[in-house]
Amino acid sequence: MKRALQFTALVAALALLTFAVVVAAAARGGQGHGKTPTPINPAVTYARNCATCHGKDGRAATFKSKHHEHARDLTDARWQTDVTDERIFNSISNGKGKMPAFKRKLTTEQIESLVSYVRGLKR
Repeated sequence: MKRALQFTALVAALALLTFAVVVAAAARGGQGHGKTPTPINPAVTYARNCATCHGKDGRAATFKSKHHEHARDLTDARWQTDVTDERIFNSISNGKGKMPAFKRKLTTEQIESLVSYVRGLKR
């Protein structure tokens, strides 16, 4: 019974947190202009913006990467250990080498979610 109450409290807290994030996004996104805030899905953001060069699995084994430009293997454990979250965030925001900047295309929240997503690709 005690665990059921704890679980219910956790679910309620997560629901409240999700609601707060959506409300905050609506406030930033121009509420009243017909925009509906959408939850951030880093997998979708990655697929739309990063997978062309870095590959769906993050290994950079794509035609574009091999023949036009060298993209980093995001699964490389050594690189993952050496790089900071701030550096990944800055690379996504400002670009690096041939990688374009995404600060005008993606929100800060989307870029932050991509940093976590990239961290999850470590092998």
